[in-house]
Amino acid sequence: MRSTGQVVGKGIVETAFEFDHVGERVPGILWRPDGSSGPTPMVLLGHGGTQHKRTPGVLSLARRLARHLDYASVAIDAPGHGDRREGPEERVAPAEMRRRVAAMTPEQAAAAATRNAGAAGEWAATLDAIERTDGVHGPFGYWGVSMGTGIGLPFVSSEPRVTAAVFGLAGVGNRAGSERLAEAAQKVAIPVLFLFQWDDELIAREHGLALYDAFGSAEKTMHINPGGHIEMPAFERDAVEAFFARHLRRPAG
Repeated sequence: MRSTGQVVGKGIVETAFEFDHVGERVPGILWRPDGSSGPTPMVLLGHGGTQHKRTPGVLSLARRLARHLDYASVAIDAPGHGDRREGPEERVAPAEMRRRVAAMTPEQAAAAATRNAGAAGEWAATLDAIERTDGVHGPFGYWGVSMGTGIGLPFVSSEPRVTAAVFGLAGVGNRAGSERLAEAAQKVAIPVLFLFQWDDELIAREHGLALYDAFGSAEKTMHINPGGHIEMPAFERDAVEAFFARHLRRPAG
């Protein structure tokens, strides 16, 4: 893992980095509380589609985890996103996103599912690199909704180092990749918080409920709020923080 820059401010050390994985350059950001020492709980943050590692939702969550819980966080750009995109950054309105999803061919949906499955390996490589970083040794959690669930769920289902996870804004239905996502959910046995929007334009209600039902975890909770795909209430951040505070306690000593 190569450091590409560092900024210290307001009690947080933000370190940009990159590493190579299967011929791809993977850029990321590591946030740590300034002055932290010893074993440090860490949350891996998976951004959504058309977003990037420092998108506002990811950045705000990383900062509050550092300031409120003294936790570290890390985010990486998914394939084709952020510093890995080929063209300029694109801002996509919800209506346009709905149109694109509806217009996807079966081949395009299958390609997206394959890309997400491959990106799960990048998170494992990230965690390997993080474990070699002084001061960050876990325990580890994962947070990622929408595409962050599409990529993160297969990763978490096969990664014993992650001991608690927040997923959401995703489902299983008749689209390409749904069967793979359901199978991954069945393998998950760690505590899970699942966030969903009742009026989600991209994910049908029954598909979101089906994914929640598929989780094999003995401890799983689903929060449902009214509103569309990008209208999750800000107070759910409090629930996310409380969830990780409960499950990612610092080791004794």
